[in-house]
Amino acid sequence: MTDMPRNDPDSATSQDASLTNRRRRKGIVARIALYPLILYSIYCAVLFFVQDGLIFPAQMAAPPLKFPPIKSTLEWQRTRDDGSKGVAWFIPAPGASADNPRPVTIFFHGNAEIIDHQVPLIEGYLRIGCAVLLPEYPGYGRSEGAPGQRAIMEDAEYFVNELLKRSDVDAARIYLHGRSIGGGPAAQLAAIREPAALILESTFTSMASFADGYFAPRFLVRHPFRTDRVVESLHAPLLIMHGTRDTLIPPNHAHELQKLAAQSTHVHLVEYDCGHVDFPGRENEDDCWRKIETFLSENAGLDPSRNRTENRKTRQDSPS
Repeated sequence: MTDMPRNDPDSATSQDASLTNRRRRKGIVARIALYPLILYSIYCAVLFFVQDGLIFPAQMAAPPLKFPPIKSTLEWQRTRDDGSKGVAWFIPAPGASADNPRPVTIFFHGNAEIIDHQVPLIEGYLRIGCAVLLPEYPGYGRSEGAPGQRAIMEDAEYFVNELLKRSDVDAARIYLHGRSIGGGPAAQLAAIREPAALILESTFTSMASFADGYFAPRFLVRHPFRTDRVVESLHAPLLIMHGTRDTLIPPNHAHELQKLAAQSTHVHLVEYDCGHVDFPGRENEDDCWRKIETFLSENAGLDPSRNRTENRKTRQDSPS
């Protein structure tokens, strides 16, 4: 008779211990691998909830002035559905009337600015014969509420509709100008109501693109401002202006926007040797305005000869 093999208790115990150790090691490895994912998820969650303060630092803007710096300024208001107040300023063009409707520039400022401190911009457009409309961002200056892409665009559309009711404004010659983050709403408005011209100053392809610099997925950006998508289908003339030493919004954004604007009737890129905040540089201010006037005259119906005549007839009040 052949002896049957007997189970060795010590051997079985050793195998069980070895299996348990292997499982324990796998569990530790899995937890170690999971920790970075957990930390990254927490990091993305924090970015998601603090992004409004990063994108719209209204607290960094200077406080509103006691009175508008241009005496002819008309303050427009709207009451939103939640009862909060939206504000915009309208400054008529020199010599504008129902018999002589003038072009108008709708301007959107940077993310740490308010409409009160746009005097050089206002005066520049008045000089070349344009009225100026400046919608204020919710939560900025005198405008109540919280800033965001949807809220900014709802106010902008409302004030544009008010603008179009004026007989002294030429609805066929509406120019949109956005600086820095203001290029976002300027482009979004161009997608809703194509302007006679779009001017993008020191602006970006999209706000969503900045998520890359934070190593975060773009879908987390609540206010994407996809200027690139608007420019791709834009037919209106497009003037892009940027500083070659801009480190906040690098000039490659301007170059990419120029490439994307294949359907525009005319695309012109102007670059100056300056950064972001100091654009275009004190020594380039006159040249910059000449380029804006030339661009609008050649491509968007601005009539410089009449501008000079009207400016001689009517001298716009200067800030006190």
